[in-house]
Amino acid sequence: MVRRGLLGWISRVVVLLVLLCCAISVLYMLACTPRGDEEQLGLPRANGPTGKEGYQAALQEREEQHRNYVSSLKRQIAQLKDELQGRSEQLRSGQDQASDPAGLRPGRVMHKAQADLLAFLRAQVDKAEVHSGVKLATEYAAVPFDSFTLQKVYQLETGLTRHPEEKPVRKDKRDELVEAIESALESLNSPGENSPNQRPYTASDFIEGIYRTERDKGTLYELTFRGDSKHEFRRLVLFRPFGPIIKVKKEKLNMANTLINVIVPLAKRVDKFRQFMQNFREMCIQQDGRIHLTVVYFGKEEMNEVKGILENTSKAANFRNFTFIQLNGEFSRGKGLDVGARFWKGSNVLLFFCDVDIYFTSEFLNTCRLNTQPGKKVFYPVLFSQYNPGIIYGHHDAVPPLEQQLVIKKETGFWRDFGFGMTCQYRSDFINIGGFDLDIKGWGGEDVHLYRKYLHSNLIVVRTPVRGLFHLWHEKRCMDELTPEQYKMCMQSKAMNEASHGQLGMLVFRHEIEAHLRKQKTSSKKT
Repeated sequence: MVRRGLLGWISRVVVLLVLLCCAISVLYMLACTPRGDEEQLGLPRANGPTGKEGYQAALQEREEQHRNYVSSLKRQIAQLKDELQGRSEQLRSGQDQASDPAGLRPGRVMHKAQADLLAFLRAQVDKAEVHSGVKLATEYAAVPFDSFTLQKVYQLETGLTRHPEEKPVRKDKRDELVEAIESALESLNSPGENSPNQRPYTASDFIEGIYRTERDKGTLYELTFRGDSKHEFRRLVLFRPFGPIIKVKKEKLNMANTLINVIVPLAKRVDKFRQFMQNFREMCIQQDGRIHLTVVYFGKEEMNEVKGILENTSKAANFRNFTFIQLNGEFSRGKGLDVGARFWKGSNVLLFFCDVDIYFTSEFLNTCRLNTQPGKKVFYPVLFSQYNPGIIYGHHDAVPPLEQQLVIKKETGFWRDFGFGMTCQYRSDFINIGGFDLDIKGWGGEDVHLYRKYLHSNLIVVRTPVRGLFHLWHEKRCMDELTPEQYKMCMQSKAMNEASHGQLGMLVFRHEIEAHLRKQKTSSKKT
């Protein structure tokens, strides 16, 4: 029996070996068989198609090979992204567990290096003024934000070569902002955040963002998207602590009932006020509809004309949400804004301190709402200041209409980063901080003083250029009654307002340019 069993086992092994040999033979025959004409690679054979057709076929074949290679690389990149995403998720989960030690499973101990890394990331987030402000010594210590949309970046640091509004030239900057938007969209569209019937968010829902980089901390992003209704928005705060980008906060904001009280101090300047009210009627009354206007007028000269403009606008647009306050004495911007803010008797309201020579859009009003929060955040936008149209368009037949002048270019204006007068803040914050210094008279100084007080507080100060806020050019007169410091500031502002660096240079050297042209003309005549 043993011999019979052994013989059976040996026979089965022999059969398997025979089958294996047959399979190897078949594979060898397949491998050695010449390829058909349609499978041959490389250049055309001698007896195959020649000339242009042959080379085209070879090129098409090579192109297909490259396409396959690119597809393979794309798959590898996708796998690497998935792996990176997995590592980021592990880091985020570890961060959550570190912030909630009670939620750890018994016996699980986090590795010391990972714990140190998470502690460092949390410290960087705290330093970046995400949750609360940091006290600063002077206004020069504040790091402003830059703002951006899908197409443009609005930046303060321009120098002589960069522009106040431009498309990001450097690829790393483009990729950085695109990655921030994609991270926000991924968070907005994550299954755990939305209901089954929730529409997906896309890049077209992105309205605007602000960001700033501090060398010892990282980059902070605040991105705003359209919400489900007209006055609803989604805000995401992201932070890149010189490492993988992490989500810090996500919130839904409804601004449907957020009223803005626009406060304008004024003395005379009827024509400018008439121009201001034309813009106010279009942007605030017709488009926004959630605005109250407070005009604080000094003196009585031309007061009736100003009141008449207000009353005509009220009748024509059926607008009743305005207050007119008359004060005696010389004009003081700080006093006018302070009186206007304290005159409000309703609930806590968002204040926008404005001047009569300011032009703003309805989009800016939403930016004003989105960047303020009572007890938490105040907004100091950097407006775009218009150069003297007479110099800018001096070589044209006529100065274009105002709407066509309001373009953000190096030749037409500059970011007014030395001005702090236009600001959005809640009335409760203004009262708690102590308001304006009423001892300051005349032009300048009161806005910087208030700005410094906010920097010394625990409130977050958002400082960024905005594309919907313009300072219209007007001739500036520096009075002899100003203090030496005020007079110096006024003259600096006057020089900055006239024209760009290159345009001022052409004016300064115009006599040399004219003399050169005369010499050229004389030389050509002699020739």
